[in-house]
Amino acid sequence: MRISTIQAFNNGVSGLQRNYADATRTQEQISTGNRILTPADDPVASVRLLQLEQQQNVLGQYSSNLTAANSSLTQEEVTLNSVNTIMQRVRELAVQAGNGALSQADRQSISAELGQREDELLGLMNTRNARGEYLFAGFQGKSQPFVRNPDGSYSYTGDEGQRTLQISASLNVPISDNGLAIFQSAVNAGRLSLTDNSTPAAPASTVSGMLIEDEVAFANFPTAGIQLDFDPSDPTKYSITNLDTGEVTNGVLEEGKDTQVKYAGTSLFVNGTPPGGASFVVTGPDANPASPPPNKVGILNTIADLRKSLESAPDSDAGNRQTRDAVALAITNLDNGMTTIDLTRGKIGARLNTIETTQTDNDDVSLVNKSVQADLRELDYAEALSRLSFQSIILEAAQQSYVKISGLNLFNKL
Repeated sequence: MRISTIQAFNNGVSGLQRNYADATRTQEQISTGNRILTPADDPVASVRLLQLEQQQNVLGQYSSNLTAANSSLTQEEVTLNSVNTIMQRVRELAVQAGNGALSQADRQSISAELGQREDELLGLMNTRNARGEYLFAGFQGKSQPFVRNPDGSYSYTGDEGQRTLQISASLNVPISDNGLAIFQSAVNAGRLSLTDNSTPAAPASTVSGMLIEDEVAFANFPTAGIQLDFDPSDPTKYSITNLDTGEVTNGVLEEGKDTQVKYAGTSLFVNGTPPGGASFVVTGPDANPASPPPNKVGILNTIADLRKSLESAPDSDAGNRQTRDAVALAITNLDNGMTTIDLTRGKIGARLNTIETTQTDNDDVSLVNKSVQADLRELDYAEALSRLSFQSIILEAAQQSYVKISGLNLFNKL
């Protein structure tokens, strides 16, 4: 085969360039620590690395969401702990106010502290988060959720929304609770209605303090209610008729005293000795009275109603009864409200546990991904250094052979 001079030179140069490129590429792999410098080096591994990188980015977003969710729920938990502490104090004040030996001045003193606790609770219920949004407003984060009305009552102006964040591929966790569910959903113990069937009508103060003390037992309360009748000749004797079944229960009042009468989880006070032949019907919310009491009551309104009652109750038997009934209702509703808050705190704790577990799972997946990425991308230095040494020898040999071949000249032999 005939080889021209220019062809010999070109082959030599091409070989030098190829060997130099191989050595240079190996040196670049060593300097970067990566086996794959371009997708052409290993197309399959490059695609896998791209997938793993995308998954790492998603896990990074989940990690940010987990941090945000943990911060939001922790703030809510701290706020509810403070609310619970204040409500414990309010309950203590309510129990103290129920002491029949207190004067009007004593009750007003208790009422003053209740007013301060009211304001404190209102501030906590309108707590803002780090972004300046109201914590318990649902989706209406820019609007104050709890407002005081001109008559001293309170209203919730937020919605029933619950914000969530995605913390894994298939899991969203709630990061907030609306104020309606937490602070406005206490079961109202004052859901009973009283109708006077007496002829003539009995004094309005004859029966008072109607209360649902036991919600479980109240499930057996007659749908049509009960009828309370007092004996015409001896009004200290009474009977309670179940209007569903007609079953009659008899009892005797404490003469000259206020007597508490209980039936199917409910209680009421018969104040003193009623007129002979007096008759009353007590119905629950299922009886659909003309103006049914609300099934739910707000914590702030419960405290406000107790405060107003303590402020207005006079130093008299009627005032003492007013205080007694208001305190009994307030304590029961406060207990129901604290139960609702405790349930919410339990849910928050469960969510925080879910966040902690998910964070651990995500960290484990991220660690595995990094390990796989290292196996695919990172360089085996021992192999690379050995290969570079070999390539250097080849390059050096090619250079020396090129010099010798390029130096051949027929005219040197003439």
